[in-house]
Amino acid sequence: MPFRKIICAAAAIVLTNSLLADEGMWMINAVDKALEKKMQERGLLLGASEIYNADAPGTSLADAVVSLDFGCTGSIVSSRGLVITNHHCAYGDVHAISTPEHNYLEDGFWAFTDAEEVPVKGKKIQFLKRVIDVTDEAKRVWDEQQLEGRPMGFRRLSRILEKKFSDETGLTASLSSMWGGSKYYMALYEEYCDIRLVAAPPVSIAAFGGDEDNWEWPQHKCDFAMYRIYTAPDGSPAEYSPENVPLKPARKLNISKAGFADGDFTMVIGYPGRTARYSSSAKTEFEKDVTLPISNRVRASQMEIISRWMDADPAVRLKYSNRFFSLSNVQELQEGEVLCYNRFDVVRARMEEEKTLASKDAAFGDLLRRLSSTYKAIAPAERNLSYYRETIVRGIRPRLAAIRISNLGGSRDASRNTPERILKEKKNIAGIVSEMDFRVEKELWLYNARVFFENVDSAFWGPAQKEAYLRSGGDFEAIWNGSWLSDEAFLAEFLSTPDLPTEAMKADPLYNILTENRMAAFNDAVLSASGGIRPADLGREYTRALYAMRNDLGIIQYPDANSTMRLTYGRVGGYEPRDGVICLSKSTPGGLLAKHDPSRYDFCLKDEWRDLLRNEKPSMPVDFLTDNDITGGNSGSPVLNARGELIGLAFDGNKESLASDAAFVEGYNKCVCVDIRFVLWTLERYARLDRILSEIEAAD
Repeated sequence: MPFRKIICAAAAIVLTNSLLADEGMWMINAVDKALEKKMQERGLLLGASEIYNADAPGTSLADAVVSLDFGCTGSIVSSRGLVITNHHCAYGDVHAISTPEHNYLEDGFWAFTDAEEVPVKGKKIQFLKRVIDVTDEAKRVWDEQQLEGRPMGFRRLSRILEKKFSDETGLTASLSSMWGGSKYYMALYEEYCDIRLVAAPPVSIAAFGGDEDNWEWPQHKCDFAMYRIYTAPDGSPAEYSPENVPLKPARKLNISKAGFADGDFTMVIGYPGRTARYSSSAKTEFEKDVTLPISNRVRASQMEIISRWMDADPAVRLKYSNRFFSLSNVQELQEGEVLCYNRFDVVRARMEEEKTLASKDAAFGDLLRRLSSTYKAIAPAERNLSYYRETIVRGIRPRLAAIRISNLGGSRDASRNTPERILKEKKNIAGIVSEMDFRVEKELWLYNARVFFENVDSAFWGPAQKEAYLRSGGDFEAIWNGSWLSDEAFLAEFLSTPDLPTEAMKADPLYNILTENRMAAFNDAVLSASGGIRPADLGREYTRALYAMRNDLGIIQYPDANSTMRLTYGRVGGYEPRDGVICLSKSTPGGLLAKHDPSRYDFCLKDEWRDLLRNEKPSMPVDFLTDNDITGGNSGSPVLNARGELIGLAFDGNKESLASDAAFVEGYNKCVCVDIRFVLWTLERYARLDRILSEIEAAD
């Protein structure tokens, strides 16, 4: 049995599951007296205004928590604009600056001076300044626009209100709809765009255990990275310039080295991405049984192909590591969702609530019937769409180059095709080609083409796809071998000239298959099957109804996550994933060393790192568990103790928590965190970044 599965402990250990976890990703501006009291009963030693206070900048913890382009979370840990987050949040940036000569993914990146900090092109970091309830104004604007006969939707509403608030405040404004449009909130951000990479350990440290340990427990990852925010000399946000200086933040987080025990209060502040806890049972069952199994099977096979080539060739690993990382994280998450939906009977639990509410409201019962019939009607069309999306659209990298080439050759763009424009666009295409290994792409094409043509109804094949398939007799290898898209010499010549291979484009079956965009046809088929009813519209109607009925029953509610700042609270503690198996709340170097296996890439420790761990006391903390309610986007979020001090970074969930997109499962939802003391130890003993340690520990 693999070591990662041996997670038993003595039965005499007392778990903290009996201390009920508190579900909820609460909007940061909703931390009122009632929520403050509940948290204080759990152990919080702060008041609500010390967590979020828009009227007193620099006085609350929220002032030190930032969004990294609304994909991850970070926090300020020094008076010189130092941001700490997860390594997997910085993975793409580290990959972008890596070369065969300087592979920072494998060797780590450490800036020993300010001058060595690397600017990250396109990176932005946002500070939340204020959240405003704009429900009344949003509904008034909506009504006015409709009265004027203008087409109205959330995007148009956002453009109108965001421009208004941005013009009035000088800040970046972002409108959010909560509970299906029952409430609207405007978040105002100060945005910085001169962001520089400071520190990132090797993947063998930051991502030890790789995909095999992902969503598992125990884990032994030192999953952290650091950036620095730079400003103009006057402290204002500015584009990159050598004259810029480190940010002087209004607030930073203090770090606790005192440790913690099972049962201690924890709080996470961050930017969780998306949840769907107001989804109907019909939608959840549809995803569980129809769409997710398709994407999970296809992506797992794509990952197997890429992984095999990465293991065989370090050059392929460098090219494909970022693509594989993105693919695997989503695939494993969604595979776990299906398992947990079944294990915890999420659909049935939702049905029970719906049945109770429908007995009190006939209109709600009618809505449930419409939802059920709609999802049953669209299932065949959605299966076709899912296979198309996962194979032709997402699964074949040469398609990106083909689409860009097609756009250059399209009639709409022909008048704009100056030699300068063509050469500029060809540089972009060359960048795509440089990220491909044609051996890998050929195998991916053979797999994806077979899955597409075997599973998608031929009525949905486009004319070019049908002709290519029939002419080749289903010989996908011949289609690949005969294409200029797979000919590196042809592509190199094409990319070095201002000409377009117009005739070759027209005659190339692979090119025609990849550029024939059939998405509209698939979407039309779904809409036709539903009788013109959009499931998303029914979903919003369901969310509003569910919110209203719970509200009438006096149930305090939090809205689905949507990349706005949220707070969640809980406690440190282990759990019992299944009968007779007990998980402790922390991992140690002993477990890390026991997993070391030189023959397996994801479990191979660098000699220097292994020697340091051997000489460290066995009880040194590595990672730990809490029952904070988190999801994607919370990666890098600060884990805080009762005094608001930083004790760790959230970086993962456990496998049993993967139903949390639709439902929080009491006793099973766990947040996996790296202990801040392990991070500091790594900076000191492995990286020897004394300047960063001194900066973190310096008084204001």
